[in-house]
Amino acid sequence: MGSPVVLLVVAFALLLLAALAVGLLAWRRVRELRVGGIDVALRATDGKGRGWQLGVAHYRGEEFAWYRILSLRSGPNWVINRRTVDIALRREPSVAEAYAMPSGSTVLDLTGPDLELAMNSDALTGFLSWLESAPPGHSVPWAS
Repeated sequence: MGSPVVLLVVAFALLLLAALAVGLLAWRRVRELRVGGIDVALRATDGKGRGWQLGVAHYRGEEFAWYRILSLRSGPNWVINRRTVDIALRREPSVAEAYAMPSGSTVLDLTGPDLELAMNSDALTGFLSWLESAPPGHSVPWAS
């Protein structure tokens, strides 16, 4: 059996390698998500949420797929179908909320999925265009 110093050095080296691997995987996930994605903060309003969470969203046809930045999950954390979502309210973030979302964000309170999304003006224009281009028969209310 080795000396305690050698065992401590080996344990530290293994811990360092594990931390490096986790860091590399996180960096890779963020890099992959950012390609073609938009920065969106999301908050569940069903009372079970954990507050605002930063993420990246991608449009996938009829779906708006949102991926939490700090997650080990390989798929999206939320998927919003444009046929089942309406905008109930559009507002500016409070001072306390503004730190947890992209700068210059507008908050959208959605019905269908009980969610709030926060995104900057460019992303908001794209999101509204995506909703507006929904198939005939699906109207999008314009909340003020």
